[in-house]
Amino acid sequence: MNDMTIATQAQDIVAPLQQEGTKAVLRTWLKQPGEPVRREEPVLELETDKVVVEVCAPCDGLLQVVLQEGQDAAPGAVLGRVSVAGEAPLAVPAPTADKPRQCSAASEANEEVRARLSPAVRRLIAEHDLHLDDLEGLGTGRDGRLTREDVVRFLERQPPATPPSPAQPGVAPAASEASTAPRVAERIAHTAMRRRIAEHMQRSVTVAPHVTAVFELDCTALIAHRQRHKESFAAQGVNLTYTAYFVAAAVQAMQAAPAVNSRWHEDALEVFSDVNIGVGAALGDQGLIVPVIHRAQELSLLGIASRLQSLTEAARNGKLKPADVQGGTFTISNHGVSGSLLASPVIINQPQSAILGIGALEKRVVVREIDGVDSFQARTMAYVSLTIDHRVLDGSQTNAWLKRFVEVLQSWPA
Repeated sequence: MNDMTIATQAQDIVAPLQQEGTKAVLRTWLKQPGEPVRREEPVLELETDKVVVEVCAPCDGLLQVVLQEGQDAAPGAVLGRVSVAGEAPLAVPAPTADKPRQCSAASEANEEVRARLSPAVRRLIAEHDLHLDDLEGLGTGRDGRLTREDVVRFLERQPPATPPSPAQPGVAPAASEASTAPRVAERIAHTAMRRRIAEHMQRSVTVAPHVTAVFELDCTALIAHRQRHKESFAAQGVNLTYTAYFVAAAVQAMQAAPAVNSRWHEDALEVFSDVNIGVGAALGDQGLIVPVIHRAQELSLLGIASRLQSLTEAARNGKLKPADVQGGTFTISNHGVSGSLLASPVIINQPQSAILGIGALEKRVVVREIDGVDSFQARTMAYVSLTIDHRVLDGSQTNAWLKRFVEVLQSWPA
């Protein structure tokens, strides 16, 4: 019988074309080179400054790695390939005949879990001498798979190790041994998200002249409305937050200065009819992500609150999809939730033209005229700021927008 040549074909694994104008980095290969993969099975993770995206295999076959972990991945770039042998089925390793299996059900389960871990997760577990039993139920990846961030969060919750006792307790170092250099507690490598955020912020302040205007907001009306309606919202499974009011008021303020909802181009200003409002969500030390409420002008307060709740939960659980962070035309930074009264300037989320900052709600003494007489009253107040790209907007437009924003909230109907 003549020898037969088995033709081998390969399909490329490519980076998504839509990345919202930002670079991505190949964070983790979820499979080893040469491992069998199945069609639509996640094989790698891409990370931008906004979201982590899983990329799936285009077909069944054996994985070939082209781009290494940590390298930049341009839209459409070939990240790897899946080779398919025309006649050869994927080999499944058989158990060794001369070595009897002596595994418990628990150890078999652990081996199955370990086989699904990415190389980066395996390295992290090995470096810190962790056991899979300690990490059970912590996976936030697809199908409950354990991700690198899950392991990092677990490690951050562990108590610090007790430092070793000095060889001679109570003996101070000699003066000649003292150093004026500051002691380093630890050196933390930048994550891909932190590097992209830094690049994005630097670009924003470089290309756009930032100017900030500040108004005071009397929160009495919106607090009263929220107190009256939060239980009815909760009965529908929705948490009514102050941020939902800020989004709704921002939509109405766009009518006073439409150019706030725009994008600068060298030859023209692109003003949008859709008001797609991004709301910054802090991810602790990892950075900040900005999920977007699309077409907020079509939503009621209930619709805004519901959409905001689902996006915030997805952001904190690492479940955001690429579409959830794309297409924003305006951003709200509710920095007051962590106690800040005023931040200036809040860096504009390029290529947008403005960003709203909301300071902490705080009771302050204010003067109100009642029946022609000045009265000192305690009111819950907040500083609200609008930072604008001065190429796009002038002071009159900025103040008109803020004035309308404040009016809407201070006259919120019961």
